[in-house]
Amino acid sequence: MNSAKEDFRVATPGFAIVDAHQHFWDPTLNYHPWLNDAPPIPFRYGDYHALRRRYLPPDYLRDAAGFQVERSVYVETEWDPADPVGEMRYVDQLRREHGLPTVAVAQARLDRDDAAQVLEQQAAFPFVRSVRHKPPAGAMGDARWRAGFAVLARCNLRFDLQTQWRYLAEAARLAVDFADTQIILNHAGLPADRRPAGIAGWKRAMRTFAACPNAAVKISGLGQAGKPWTVEANRDIVRTVIDVFGVQRCMFASNFPVDRLCATFGTIFDGFREIVRDLSAVEQRALFYDNAIRIYGME
Repeated sequence: MNSAKEDFRVATPGFAIVDAHQHFWDPTLNYHPWLNDAPPIPFRYGDYHALRRRYLPPDYLRDAAGFQVERSVYVETEWDPADPVGEMRYVDQLRREHGLPTVAVAQARLDRDDAAQVLEQQAAFPFVRSVRHKPPAGAMGDARWRAGFAVLARCNLRFDLQTQWRYLAEAARLAVDFADTQIILNHAGLPADRRPAGIAGWKRAMRTFAACPNAAVKISGLGQAGKPWTVEANRDIVRTVIDVFGVQRCMFASNFPVDRLCATFGTIFDGFREIVRDLSAVEQRALFYDNAIRIYGME
C-alpha cells in the first residue's frame, strides 16, 4: 500500500481513538447552571437548547458508532460551583456503571479560599488527571489565582486551559513561571474569528504559547455558529496547530455532545482523518491515540 491513509488503517485496525475531550451530564439529576437556569447564557455556537438534556455513555457510544473509541477524557461540565467534588463522585459512578470515561478533568476555582482543599480532594480520585477553571481576563496574572495554580504541581495535576487566543501571551507567562505543570490548551485556542486578521492574530498567539515546552493542545471545538463543519473550513486551523506545536503535543477530540450542534461525530473524526491523511502512520496514531495516553497519564 502506498498512501499514508491506507498505512494508518493497517497500523491501527478498527481506527482506535482516544477522545481527549468529551462530556456527560444529567441536568434532571444534577445542577449545571448553564443547562438548568433560564435564560440560557450567550454561547459561541448560538442556540444550545438541544444540549439541555441527559447525555450519558450509551448516548455517546451511539454517536460514536463505527469508531473504535477505546478511552476518553471527561472534562468538567460547569457543574454546580458550590459542589465541585460532587461532580467527580458522579463521574466515579459513571465509570463503575459504564466503563467510561477513562480519566477526568475536574473543576476547581483557583481564586477561591478553599482552592487548595478542593484540589487535594479532586486529586484523591485515582482517575482525575487535570483541572479546569476558565480564567477571566487578567486572572492568569493575578496573585490570588496564581496561588491556587501553584498547588497543582504538589497534587500532581495538569491544567486544562480554555481561553480566547487573545490571552495566550498571558498563558505563556504562566507556563514559564510554572514550568513543572503541564498546561493543555482546549479547543485549539478558540479560533472563532475566521476573517484574515483574526486568523493572523490567532496564529501569532499560538506560536507564542507553543514556545513553552510544557504546553500541549487539543484540536477540538472548531465549529462555527450557523455553519457546517467541513474539511475545507478547518484544514488550515488543524494543520497550523500541528505545524506550530508539533505532532507530539497535539490531540484530536470530539467535544461531544457540545459539537453535536455543528456536526456528527463521524463528520468531525473523518474530517480529521482526511486533513492528516498525508502524515505517516506513526504520526497519525500519535494524534488520534498515543499523545492523549501519554499527556493524560493513561498508560
